[in-house]
Amino acid sequence: MSRFKEYLRQQNIELSPKRYFIDAMSAMAQGLFASLLIGTIIKTLGQQLGVELLVKVGDYAFKMCGPAIAVAIGYALKASPLVLFSLVAVGFAGNELGGAGGPLAVYVLAIIACECGKLVSKRTKVDILVTPAVTTLVGVLLAMLIAPPIGKAASWVGNLIMWATELQPFFMGILVSVVVGIALTLPISSAAICAALGLTGLAGGAAVAGCCAQMVGFAVMSFRENRWGGLVSQGIGTSMLQMPNIIKNPRTWIPPILASAITGPLATCLFRLEMNGPAVSSGMGTCGFVGQIGVYTGWVNDVAAGTKAAVTAWDWIGMILICFVLPALLSWGFCELERKLGWIKEGDLKLH
Repeated sequence: MSRFKEYLRQQNIELSPKRYFIDAMSAMAQGLFASLLIGTIIKTLGQQLGVELLVKVGDYAFKMCGPAIAVAIGYALKASPLVLFSLVAVGFAGNELGGAGGPLAVYVLAIIACECGKLVSKRTKVDILVTPAVTTLVGVLLAMLIAPPIGKAASWVGNLIMWATELQPFFMGILVSVVVGIALTLPISSAAICAALGLTGLAGGAAVAGCCAQMVGFAVMSFRENRWGGLVSQGIGTSMLQMPNIIKNPRTWIPPILASAITGPLATCLFRLEMNGPAVSSGMGTCGFVGQIGVYTGWVNDVAAGTKAAVTAWDWIGMILICFVLPALLSWGFCELERKLGWIKEGDLKLH
């Protein structure tokens, strides 16, 4: 056993939850952003400006979602070049065969294929043949076997959440908003979770609300400690920057969580805020304003499909209130209450 562990160490294979659930999932989100998400944004821009070239560019980027996720995960797992490049085929196969749950299938397959490729990497004189062959065969054959059921399972869970949100928009609005918002601040990827489950519709709108509550909430409530730099880095960057402070004082997390519990049901019940753009946008919040671009993309798609008459002033009011105004006011108010109670002290929200 000790010799096997030493072999794994030599091949840079680390069997740990952090590497597979945090590092790999964060990389998955980056792969999604660099392909599906940016492709959708460029395509939407092209459609609105009437520039067909941008529409084509967006389509090409969109279609490379699977390979981008697989390569990003391989990079996070510190794969050698031959393993990394071989993951392109694995990602394509997993996404193609996984259907609506393609991103989740690629996530699982890329990890397995990558580690199998690393097991044999640089161990033979014909490494240029052996390593890509093992990586590709393991990944693509597994994709044929398990990608369809993984995709169906992920799609089923996502549909269940969306159905429950339609049925019980108030309670599910709270649940989805709070859970996805918490996932955004934790060192995991809320974007990858939403993409894997295909979370759109009202449930996607609740997810957007929760993510915005965390990012805008922490940005505003920590303004006195972090000023404008902190406002920008958290408000359009990531609330994950606050994790060290949350670990030191968990009470600092209460204001944005409470804010998300309020904005979530407001999004689902009052404003009927839906995310009908890319599912990955549901878990992005105000990061680069991707969540808002996704909502707008959904509006445009719905109008084009004839399921929505037009984008109304009420739509814009709802998005502005849910994504920016209410998270800021609610989180700031709850934070000030905690400061008066002595639960949050000066410097507790300072970014280091």
